[in-house]
Order: sequence, then structure tokens, then C-alpha cells
Amino acid sequence: MSLFKKDPFGHIIFIKKWLIRIFGFLTHRRYRGFNELVIEGSEIIKDLPNTNVLFISNHQTYFADVVAMFHVFNASLKGRVDSIKNVFYIWNPKLNIYYVSAKETMKSGILPRIMGYTGAITVERTWREKGKDITEKKAVNPTDTQNIKRALYDGWVITFPQGTTKSFKPVRKGTAHIIKDYKPIVVPIVIDGFRRSFDKKGLWLKKKGILQTFTIKEPLQIDYENESIDEIVEKIEYAIEQHISFLKVIPADIIENDKKLNKERQFPFDY
Repeated sequence: MSLFKKDPFGHIIFIKKWLIRIFGFLTHRRYRGFNELVIEGSEIIKDLPNTNVLFISNHQTYFADVVAMFHVFNASLKGRVDSIKNVFYIWNPKLNIYYVSAKETMKSGILPRIMGYTGAITVERTWREKGKDITEKKAVNPTDTQNIKRALYDGWVITFPQGTTKSFKPVRKGTAHIIKDYKPIVVPIVIDGFRRSFDKKGLWLKKKGILQTFTIKEPLQIDYENESIDEIVEKIEYAIEQHISFLKVIPADIIENDKKLNKERQFPFDY
């Protein structure tokens, strides 16, 4: 590998590789040590093609969700099954993993800017600005769409279709348009426990002993030519378990039982 070889966005691969290694080693204990990441379905990862794969997921923190995905994807590619045991899987990481992130988020400090070098595709949110929803929707920047296209043609792209860390917010139609236009393999991921473990940005550990879950589902079956944007949006909502039908009143006895289970789940793990 040439020392100054660059990815499609002009990032030097050698620097990118070292940043992923460093962040990987620094963050590993957040998912296997201070807290435990329980993974399901990681066998799906190793069978995916090298390019044009779109991962869709619900969103709980700005950065911890993506970092967990880097860990799980690289561990799976190195033969771990539903495990991120032995962090040395990150020594030779997959370098064509990208993630869609709001431009204002990636410019919010020096650490996000450095993290952005590992694979961020920054986009301007059309419905939100400075942490608040705006009434007058802005026009989509065509450069943002082209950058996602470039990333898909080069590798894997992670996106959070709701565009926010709040649960059960609408899935944005932009993701459906990307799916319909570029016809990627679409792999749903459902995560939980991250907002209890980390602060909103996902940079700092908020609480230890939390069970985090990470479920990878089979790729969606999509009729790219005939399914409408609204049909794809609904399919995404169900896949990442953010459809309104998942909102329901939970009986008190189930809540109480879950509390007991959560206590039992704190640090029963063999490290």
C-alpha cells in the first residue's frame, strides 16, 4: 500500500488506518469491560460483498453507535461470531467503511473532526439546524447525495434513517431515495442500551454495567423498480423497529420483571 494512497474523499489511507486502530483500542472496553455488548447475527457480515452495502440502524448517540459498528464489523470479518473478544481484529481494519453524519455534528469540536477522518460522509440536514427542528425545510445539497453514492461504490455505508437520536421519529425519505436510486444491499441493525451507557454525543461513558444489544438482521428484500418511496420508508421503519406499531403500553409486571433481569445482567460476564 502506497504511503500516500487516498480514499475517494481525499483522506490518506495510512493515517485513516492508524486512527481506526487507535480509536479501536481506546474504545474496546466500553463494549467489553465497563459494559457488555451482546451481538446477534454477525455471521451475516462476512458474507456481504465488498461494496454497495447500506447499513440502516436506529440511533441512540452521535458516535458510540458508529464506533460499535466498526468493532462488530471488523471482528466479524476476522472470524469472530457474535463477539468482539480480542481487540487485535482492529489491527488490519476494513478501510472502506463510511458513515453518514450531520455536518454540524462533525464540526462541533476537535475530537469529532479527528473522528471524521475515519470515514464520515458529512451532510447538511434539511429539516434541522443547531439542534432544533426548522419549519422551512432547506433544499437537499446534491453534493451530499453524490458523496453517499461515491462511498457506496467504494465500500460500505452506515446511515441512521431517522436523522436523530430520539426514538420513533419519522424515517427520512432521503434514505429511501438512495436505496431506490443506487440499489445497495440493505442490512438493518437494531441497537439498545447505548443511551443508558453514554452521554448524548457518545464520547463519554455515563454508566457502567449496562447491557448493550446489537442485532444484525438479514438483508431486506426490496423491489427497487416497483416499490414506492413510501413503501420503502415503511419497510425501513419495521426493519429498525421504529415503526409506530412498536410503541405500546407495557404491563407493570413485565416492567418489574425487566428491572430484575437488568440487575442480574450487570457484570455476570466472563472476561
